[in-house]
Amino acid sequence: MNAPSDEQLLDEYLAGRTDRFEALVKRYGPELFNFLVRFVGNAAVAEEVVQETFLQVYVAARRFDRERRFKPWLFTIAANKARDLLRGRARRPEVPLDAQIGAGEDSEGQRFADFLADPESGPLAGLEEEERRQLVKRTVDEMPAHLREVLVLAYYHRFAYKDIAEVLGIPLGTVKSRLHAAVNHFAREYQARAGERVGPAAESE
Repeated sequence: MNAPSDEQLLDEYLAGRTDRFEALVKRYGPELFNFLVRFVGNAAVAEEVVQETFLQVYVAARRFDRERRFKPWLFTIAANKARDLLRGRARRPEVPLDAQIGAGEDSEGQRFADFLADPESGPLAGLEEEERRQLVKRTVDEMPAHLREVLVLAYYHRFAYKDIAEVLGIPLGTVKSRLHAAVNHFAREYQARAGERVGPAAESE
């Protein structure tokens, strides 16, 4: 049996199936958190925005435009709330990104930094891979916000251009030009940082 669509779950929730709203939270909660951690660089703020986003969805569900798709609407709410919170906060993380989550005394758990890795990259292949991932993360974190936003949506979450335009509230042409600028910015900064990292080692050989 095919899983119900997002829009079907929302309709069934509005018809009285309260468990359907919980299904939407389970479906998108982790992905939304991952998006917001990359978006704001702050795990504590990301968790707060996830909660506020689903609260607004709960309140505004009956006003949802049935001509739209649910996921871009959800991410639009999250992006707007993230910007509102960041206006009055520094970007310095309140929770260290190398802190562990869900870890007991005898277990290693997962680090917040792991959320920033490409989910298709698989297990770490030693120290070099870990250093590369940390370098990618720092480069993305320190990009200008308008470039980081479009890069995260396009490459981490695979949003189509038209959906990115909806989430960020910008024209389609701006999405394309901004993404092009974001890729060039990332490549330039990453290469510069990588050169700095390997330079001293190369000179000492």
